[in-house]
Amino acid sequence: MSKETITKITIEKASTSKINEVDFNNLTFGSVFTDHMFVSDYENGAWTTPKITPYQQISLDPSARVFHYGQAVFEGMKAYKDEQDAVWLFRPEDNFERINKSSERLAMPAFPKEFFMEGLNELLKLDKDWIKKGLGNSLYIRPFVIATEAGVSASPSSKYKFIIICSPAQSYYGGEVRVKIADHYSRAASGGFGFAKAAGNYAGQFYPTSLANKEGFQQIIWTDANTHEYLEEAGTMNIFFRIGDKLITCPTSDRILDGITRKSVIAVAEDMGIDVEIRPIKVTEVIEAATNGSLKEIFGSGTAAVINPIVGFGYKGDKWELPKVENAFATQIKKAILDIQYNLTEDKYGWRVEVK
Repeated sequence: MSKETITKITIEKASTSKINEVDFNNLTFGSVFTDHMFVSDYENGAWTTPKITPYQQISLDPSARVFHYGQAVFEGMKAYKDEQDAVWLFRPEDNFERINKSSERLAMPAFPKEFFMEGLNELLKLDKDWIKKGLGNSLYIRPFVIATEAGVSASPSSKYKFIIICSPAQSYYGGEVRVKIADHYSRAASGGFGFAKAAGNYAGQFYPTSLANKEGFQQIIWTDANTHEYLEEAGTMNIFFRIGDKLITCPTSDRILDGITRKSVIAVAEDMGIDVEIRPIKVTEVIEAATNGSLKEIFGSGTAAVINPIVGFGYKGDKWELPKVENAFATQIKKAILDIQYNLTEDKYGWRVEVK
């Protein structure tokens, strides 16, 4: 393996690539990883010089605090390749700001912006061949931070690892998606850390979602923990409802993730002249709209799926199917965002950042 040093990051290149072993036409999301990864350790009150190394296992003490107290946060990002082989990121500064916001809530140290941006850029330059051209193809990027200090005393760790790994991706969801509206389990509570991309937020969803799967639903629309009257998120996505010609989504809070794709959907929809309302929305309002025919669309938004239409939902044993509409908002907005991400259109928002 060869080594070289750029401004602040040590790079150790893999001697051989795994890329020829990968069937890019049959990818299971998040199961195949590129040749390299980015790593920085926090110790003695500071982040050490970052390094890029061949993708490899890491070694942790069994008493590392991530295992016992759940200090772990992450992000989800994507890189795209256009027809001229240029590589693009989508709103990376938003991801950087959010991972530090998540870290702060879990008493974890902020990561330096210059390390994050430069490290990500160099990592993607090394593994750019893993990013395939064509709509639907992308490189999923997973930055994460874990507590690594050995010891089981109930207190924040003094040592951490910041790592970025990458996985080639196609579409996240396949087939029709139906959701169950939660009336018992909750994703997050007021005053908690539902707004953070903390590992534990997702672990807590798995069991209720598995129960919903047995009933024929692919995901859950979560409701507020206090009354279960108000709709909040859908599985790993923010949620939108089209009632008549209005697009409605709930406001973010300390229970709801401030989704980067969510913000993009709102901006694009408003520029399209769609009437967007950001307000609390009750379960009863959606059921009434489904019953009288004014509920036209439900869709989720997120990095992995971008926009995922929902064809039906269930609540307390009852089920509703949504109509098939022409020129769906979901289709129009998704195309507009994808065109920006793949450098197929002008980016008047300044969201697209080239990897150089």
